Amino acid sequence: MDKKHLSTMNEQEPKVIRDADACADAVIERVGRQIVLALPLALGKPCHFVNALYRRAKADPTLRLHIVTGLSLNRPKPGSDLEQRFLGPFLDRVFGDYPDLDYVSALRSGTLPPNVEVTEFFLNAGQYLNNPTQQQNYTSSNYTHIARDMMALGVNVCAQMIGKSEEAHGTAYSLSSNPDLTLDIVRMVREREAQGTPAAIVGQVNTNLPFMYHDAMVAPSTFDLILDDPAYVHQLFGAPNMAIADTDYMVGLYASTLIRDGGTLQIGIGSLGDAIAYATGLRHRENATYLELIDDLGIMERFAPIIEPTGGTGAFAQGLYGSSEMFVGGFMELYKAGVLKRMVYPHTAIQELVNAGKISGEGEVRPGVLEALLAAGAIQQRLSASDFAFLQTSGVFRGDLVFEGDHIRTGDDLRIPADLSDSAAVVRLNEHCLGNRLDGGVVMHGGFFLGNHDFYAWLNAMGPAERRRFAMTSVMFVNQLYGNQALATAQRRHARLLNTTMMVTLSGAACSDGLEDGRVVSGVGGQYNFVAMAHELPDARSILMLRSTRSKAGKTTSNIVGHYGHTTIPRHLRDIVVTEYGIADLRGKADKEIAAELLKVTDTRFQDELLANAKQAGKIPADYEIAPAFRNNTPEHLAAALRPFKTRGHFPAFPFGTDFTPEELVLGKTLKALKAKLAGPAAIAKAMLGAADVGKIPEAAAPYLERMQLDRPGTLRDRMAQRLIVAELKAQGLV
Repeated sequence: MDKKHLSTMNEQEPKVIRDADACADAVIERVGRQIVLALPLALGKPCHFVNALYRRAKADPTLRLHIVTGLSLNRPKPGSDLEQRFLGPFLDRVFGDYPDLDYVSALRSGTLPPNVEVTEFFLNAGQYLNNPTQQQNYTSSNYTHIARDMMALGVNVCAQMIGKSEEAHGTAYSLSSNPDLTLDIVRMVREREAQGTPAAIVGQVNTNLPFMYHDAMVAPSTFDLILDDPAYVHQLFGAPNMAIADTDYMVGLYASTLIRDGGTLQIGIGSLGDAIAYATGLRHRENATYLELIDDLGIMERFAPIIEPTGGTGAFAQGLYGSSEMFVGGFMELYKAGVLKRMVYPHTAIQELVNAGKISGEGEVRPGVLEALLAAGAIQQRLSASDFAFLQTSGVFRGDLVFEGDHIRTGDDLRIPADLSDSAAVVRLNEHCLGNRLDGGVVMHGGFFLGNHDFYAWLNAMGPAERRRFAMTSVMFVNQLYGNQALATAQRRHARLLNTTMMVTLSGAACSDGLEDGRVVSGVGGQYNFVAMAHELPDARSILMLRSTRSKAGKTTSNIVGHYGHTTIPRHLRDIVVTEYGIADLRGKADKEIAAELLKVTDTRFQDELLANAKQAGKIPADYEIAPAFRNNTPEHLAAALRPFKTRGHFPAFPFGTDFTPEELVLGKTLKALKAKLAGPAAIAKAMLGAADVGKIPEAAAPYLERMQLDRPGTLRDRMAQRLIVAELKAQGLV
């Protein structure tokens, strides 16, 4: 990414505005009444500015506003009275003064004005399944194609929430959480502007946003307008940690055995990502316990043929480097655990020498580095001006040196020949010119970040030097190899690219983003990018993680199916699939082998039917039988295997903390069970009868009822709700 080009295309300093409505007016004055607004994915939306622009459009039908974005986040909206009682105080506490996006509220309620259109390329998972407007306006694209597709819709305004810092050279701004698309969108908008199309680049300052460096740090001249007032500093959207179930822990455990020390990792957000981080951290910090668990579960007995050449079970001596479109809390936990520590560098030659062990991976510059670079062809024997610049910018040479044609002058006026064929000169160069550490080393490249408040606080608490270890950049760098192939290949060695999917067919195809009837659950995002990249990078593997079953309305079905009418990852890109029951290695295998591998990691309740259907279709030999070692794939078996380790304090529901209070954790479990019991008229009647027999309210129930504001019910409805909750607390042995 050419940052210099990006930050200097607008030669004037931006206009700083203190009022959101005035900023919206300035945009309309600048570009006209047909606005196509590009907003970043998830966290980086400038809510106050967007709401001001939306209000203008809502009040003026002659103003047309087309919002193009992905993953628009508003706080969850409780449904029933009990949900409101439970979630209301929690949401107020967790989301604080986060300003909901007005256009999202309108989409949810079906009140979007006809002159406002919203196109999203990634939907909040499952939130719009029954919303025809969003189903019809969804755009399916690889993440690396989104900027292109946004521009095709006529984007003339790009707006983003930004960080602000006073640096040595003056005020600087950061794209922080979202350089992912903005770096490329701004460049393309400026190119279009140069051809005569009016445009506006808007930044809204939020000093709560972590100030990220590298490609995310941009000059003030990047923007035309900056909305900057303390009134618009608000709490960041925080995604609370979700409880990790046994199923997810087992998926994470199996996935952790496939990660190679000294390699590269991609993971996502949610309980599966947290489960991987937990299991990988356990492997490193408590390796004896980890190996005991591996042994008790018979994992190596069944899956050594894929684990031994692919991953490992030992602690991480070299550590991992993160290269992930999404920088999430799981990476924070791995960094704290001492796992995320493998440094990579922005120069291909240096990275290749680090990989070969000829330059220190920790970045220490030692004598011998010049000879290694010369042998690799990275510099010439007689150093040129470009060689000297490379050595300085990479940190091999000190920054205070001066190149004078055939000599290098030091700060104390020593003049040393710039000639590596002169052994005496090499000695003096090593003695007087070498820097201390390589510059630009990072342990993480990400396109965007999203997490909970602990994650944001952790980033903000870092000093600038440590925060520079985490580089936010364009998805055009993170999600693909094109344009950076040599460097990316050198950095991303032993890449393990882990993604979540919803269903996998016995032919190896995966469904991750939509349903058979065409409705979109979420989006393709970068999943296809990473799966395809795993097939191009040497020694890389794509790992799709899958819960083997799902349950709805009391019915459990298999997520491994014979076939399905929607595909996200085609069968020819099959690689590794992990469920809570093990690892299926599908790469390069024939159809009969793919079916057999997947049946081994299928829930036993569905193995026979799937096997019979595969035989009927002629996709597996008629005499094939699933081996006994793979015939005990049941939730009960997993629970029994984990139980001894749970009693020792391992595998807690919230290993990385939670925003829920102890009372809320109990109530959450209680209300979930109660909701399941109230499915259907007969079930409701039965639950009501049970509630009527509760008798005297136990004293132990008081804190739960107080939290639900049902300790003093004033209506018949409230009294029944109180008794339903007490009956369920009793049923679970909690009171």
